[in-house]
Amino acid sequence: MVKHRLHQVQFREAVIDAYEGRWAISGLPEPRLLDAAHIAPDADEEFGQPVIVNGLPLSKVHHAAYDANLIGVDPDGIVHVSERLLALHDGPMLEEGLKRMKGRRILPPLRDEDRPDRDRLAIHFELFRKAA
Repeated sequence: MVKHRLHQVQFREAVIDAYEGRWAISGLPEPRLLDAAHIAPDADEEFGQPVIVNGLPLSKVHHAAYDANLIGVDPDGIVHVSERLLALHDGPMLEEGLKRMKGRRILPPLRDEDRPDRDRLAIHFELFRKAA
């Protein structure tokens, strides 16, 4: 059975609008290729609410990598790439699409009040660090 998140459509629209339809990591302006990634998962009762400050607009590949703790974003908005991915050698998707993101700062949303919550980023980043 799949849990259907009723808020997902509204959450996605709000997050993507906050970032003007651009990816948070690369800045590519194509909202049809974006997901709204939760920084803190729905299951987290304290931080998992479907609010803009708990979201990042990421491509489907970046979203999957973020959820799998293969990429992380620290509280200062710096992108980190796991040693596991950095050690792999494959085609352009890995090299250009993921590995080159290391050290980039995520792009901010239009309004300061929509910036990703530092506490949520810190919690998720700790999971990323532990997964390494």
